Amino acid sequence: MGERLKITDPEKLALLYERFRDVCLVEKEVWKEIFMPRDVSQGPVRTNIQERYEVEITDPGIEATLEANIVLGQNALAAAIQEYREHLVFYRQV
Repeated sequence: MGERLKITDPEKLALLYERFRDVCLVEKEVWKEIFMPRDVSQGPVRTNIQERYEVEITDPGIEATLEANIVLGQNALAAAIQEYREHLVFYRQV
């Protein structure tokens, strides 16, 4: 297994929080792995290749809270993610 890079860029984190919300809503459970299109700032890339991000939730109680908000819909889950974002850590394999 390779090294992990902790994501700290605010713009990238905002996209990851949105993607995390969307995946949880579709799958109806809290996911620990999400995929995002590769960053195209380095020139042409293959669009069928995505970057994998691991999601780490630092407090088990927060995971239960997020899980409970999934059934309440997009707005409730988004609010819970916003409230507890300091407990969500995203890592990308390097």
